[in-house]
Order: sequence, then structure tokens, then C-alpha cells
Amino acid sequence: MTGSIYEDIFKKLVKSGYRGNMPEEIEKIRQEGDQFTDDYLLYASGGGEPDRVVFKIKDCNNACGDDEKDCQASCLFNAIVRDMEGNVVIQQNNCAGCGKCVEVCRDFSLVDKKEFIPLIELLKDRSVPVFAIVAPAFIGQFGPGATPGKMRTAFKRLGFYGMVEVALFADMLTLKEALEFDRHVTKHDDFLLTSCCCPIWVSMVKRVFKDLVPHISPSVSPMVACGRGIKHLHPGSKVVFVGPCIAKKAEAKEPDIKDAVDAVLTFREVEQIFEAVGIKPAELEEDVSEHSSRAGRIYARTAGVSRAVEDTLNRISPGRDLKIRAKQADGLQECRKLLKEVLEGNIDANFLEGMGCAGGCVGGPKALIAPGLGRELVDSYGDEALSQTPVDNKYVMELLKQLGVEDIYEFLDNEKAGMFIRKF
Repeated sequence: MTGSIYEDIFKKLVKSGYRGNMPEEIEKIRQEGDQFTDDYLLYASGGGEPDRVVFKIKDCNNACGDDEKDCQASCLFNAIVRDMEGNVVIQQNNCAGCGKCVEVCRDFSLVDKKEFIPLIELLKDRSVPVFAIVAPAFIGQFGPGATPGKMRTAFKRLGFYGMVEVALFADMLTLKEALEFDRHVTKHDDFLLTSCCCPIWVSMVKRVFKDLVPHISPSVSPMVACGRGIKHLHPGSKVVFVGPCIAKKAEAKEPDIKDAVDAVLTFREVEQIFEAVGIKPAELEEDVSEHSSRAGRIYARTAGVSRAVEDTLNRISPGRDLKIRAKQADGLQECRKLLKEVLEGNIDANFLEGMGCAGGCVGGPKALIAPGLGRELVDSYGDEALSQTPVDNKYVMELLKQLGVEDIYEFLDNEKAGMFIRKF
């Protein structure tokens, strides 16, 4: 059993789910499989413990050796240990569900749960509107011809009611974080840790650098904001997040925010779904619907959040004496190093951004193109936006009005805006 065979099982389940002959296909897979097939079938079809993301299929006997890229070394939270025979043991109490161990496992002993199969009947009968919300990193991931408008058509072909760019709600959070900075950073030694985007960064602060928790900006991630926003506008709907990150599967299950998103798919899984049902996004017609500003679109790469918040702060408070002095951490080790420096008082920044993947979300483990190209395409897409900041984005202003916010400076204190607030 190899990783490619595991993906092949997932594609066969998708194809049979749309055809309506999944029980027969499962029996065929079992007959052709080995002793691990039932476990792969279970997790490929969305089974297993509901609040877990990462599962061990088989013992690996330390096949990776002791290099720095094995699963134990990749885990920042001491969730991976080995028994006396060298086999991997996942300590669930420590596991943050970040998926780094899955990313580096060369023996394919560790897998992340697929969450698409239970959605197929819902998408086929269309009794409930199901929205696909796509991470800002999506641009260019499915080929140079797969424009945002064509991707929207592709998701509708799968049965989704529509596709929404999470970048629109990244705009909302950009405005919120700029206002938070304006309110709370008033002295030279004040600072904020942005809580947007990266669940690995947030988990590291909460689990390892707990003394810094009071400095986290009280914002949900753009994924959560988008899910809650859609459900507010379309009561009874379901929301599926699509992005490059395994860790988002764990974030979506956290008790205080699990109301926002019903399932998470990675770019790699969506690529496999398209292949299974014969959808080629680049060959489809355009369904154009642009709502996000440059600020929200550049969230997908390292320093994007900082730039977005800085530009927005300069827009709403151009005469402010104390400007943003931003510093970014790019990748796991830099995140750890930056937070340690903050604890030791060895940093002069007042806005700190951490990305668990090198390059930002464009460098996520399930991205389909190289991080450098991803960043380039994200920046180009940002440059094409009709507005530069959320303050200039008429769609953001319309959403705020639907929440009862007539003046942007009321955003932080508006009761309905509580959907964008998270208590750490």
C-alpha cells in the first residue's frame, strides 16, 4: 500500500459516489487490497473519531531513520513519540492536528482524514445550499487557465451552490485588526500578535508560549469569519473550506468555532475530485464575481497580513504618530524563534505575524504549485483588485451595514460583529 494507492482509493470513492454505486466499489477495493485497506477506506471516506484529523494506519519500524525530517522531529507539540520497537505513537492529548507529520511521512503510515465523501449526496440532491469557500492561495493552483470565474463554475458542476473567496472576509478582518491596533497600541512597547490565517501559529502561542496569549488580537481566522458570514446571510446552509492546509481540518473542529465550517478540503483533494468526475476547470465557462480588495488577496503569502493591516491603518488614520513596525516569521522554526525573542524582550516590532509554512499559505503541504510561483500569482491577483484596502471596498461596506455597522469605527463594539471575535 502506498500513498498514491490511498489517493486512488479516495478518487474511486468519489467517482462511485457520484455514480451511485459506492457499496459495490468498496467491495471491489477490499477484494483487491491488503491488510491495511479497511483502515484506508475508513479514513478516505471520512470515518474515524470525529474530532481527530491525523491517524496511524500501520507501524513503520522507524523506516525514515533519525534524520531531522521524520514525523517525530516535525512535531512542535511533542505529540509523536516512539515505542521500544521504534514504532510511532500519537499522543492525542498533545496533537494539534497540524498535519506536519503526515506531510513528512515517507512510509505512508500516517494519513489525514478526507471529509468529502459524506458531502456527495448533499451535493447531488441540492436540498441544502452548500458553499465552497476558497483560501486566498487558490489563485493559479489548478493551472494557468483555471481563472477564479472558471473555478466557480467547476465547483457548481460538483453541486456546490456557489464559490466564495475567503479574501473578502480577510478584508473584514484586516479592517478589524487595523482598528484593534489603533485602539490598543498606543505606546512604544505595546504590541499585537495577529491571530489571522495560520492555525499552527495560534496553536504555538496557546500551547508553548502561553504568556503571550494576552497580546493575541481577538479575531477569528478568515476561514471562520467567512463560514459564519455565509451562514448569517444564508441560514441553514453548509460551508466547505478549500485550501492548502491540513491544519485547517483541526481548526474547524475546535469547540468554540466549529459552528463555522462543516468540512475542509485541501487543494490536492479537490484536484483528485475533479479528476475523478472528469472536470477540467480551465475548459469551463467563466462565472465572474469579484468582491475582495488587494489587502485580502495577499493574505496567502508571508508578510501579506502585515502589509494589508499597515495599508488599512494608514488609510483610516493617516496622521497617526505610532506606525506599524511589523516583523514576520516564515516557517515553523522562525515562528518559534520569533516568539522566544518576544518573551525575552529582544524585539522592537509592534505587529507580529507568523506563518507555519515557509512562504505562507502558498507554501502549504497540499499546495499544487511551487511557493515562489504561488506568491507571484497572488501578488498579481492582488494588483488586479478594484480596491486596495477594505475601507475602499464597497462589498465590505455593504456587509458591515447588514451587520448594523454604519461607521467603521463602530465595528469593534457592534454586537453582531461578535461573529468575528475569538476569546483566547
